[in-house]
Amino acid sequence: MNVTQPALRTVNVTRYITPLREGGSMPAIIDADDGFMYALKFRGAGQGVKSLIAELIGGEIARALGLRIPELVFANLDESFGRTEADEEIQDLLKFSVGLNLGLHYLSGSITYDPAVTIIDNKLASQIVWLDALLTNVDRTARNTNMLMWHNELWLIDHGASLYFHHSWQNWKDQAVRPFAQIANHVLLPQATEIAAADAAFRPVLTPERIRGIVDLIPDVWITPNDWEESPDEVRNVYYEFLTTRIASSEIFVKAAQDARETLV
Repeated sequence: MNVTQPALRTVNVTRYITPLREGGSMPAIIDADDGFMYALKFRGAGQGVKSLIAELIGGEIARALGLRIPELVFANLDESFGRTEADEEIQDLLKFSVGLNLGLHYLSGSITYDPAVTIIDNKLASQIVWLDALLTNVDRTARNTNMLMWHNELWLIDHGASLYFHHSWQNWKDQAVRPFAQIANHVLLPQATEIAAADAAFRPVLTPERIRGIVDLIPDVWITPNDWEESPDEVRNVYYEFLTTRIASSEIFVKAAQDARETLV
């Protein structure tokens, strides 16, 4: 199978518009030099570059599976942006985020997905549950769905809380084959009646070659000595091994999701 290697465009931030005071990462809406607006995730936020890496990997895996996700771009932030900002908290965030950050195309006019208003079909719900079980995404709950409705279609956003193995790092081999207990809190789990079908459809798509292409997107400048002792290539290889091992062992997290759903219905 020929796999087109993913690639991200790089833009330059031209204007800081407004903060999105949500969660711990405090993203913001910005203008870029390509004429588009983006929701910018900052490397200097409290969750650091690991949140950006999870966002990048999670988003591009979702895209590879055919799920809707806003375009991701690398976004350069110039050091001058922090000088005129009046809010000290934002000023510090900008100062510590100089360089390469991550932006998601801003879906103007979108609204937060509300399960009480919009019912997602079982197939799509199952696909999203499968994705989040793979990524160990703890942040797609009824309290914080991290999904948007835009032009009557469901879009996935914010995968920064995924891949939480990288916060402990040393035991990644064990975590790669663990069930994902937090899937029981997934907002779409009640509708996810076709998880086994999603598994059968998605595993062949996420080949080792495709996963390698996605993890190779992680920039060297995000892999800092403050967070890792390994070289950038060694760090990227751990993400590759974690994901390919988890995909090869998907029956573990599929069964956990199915068992969790049975307790709800």
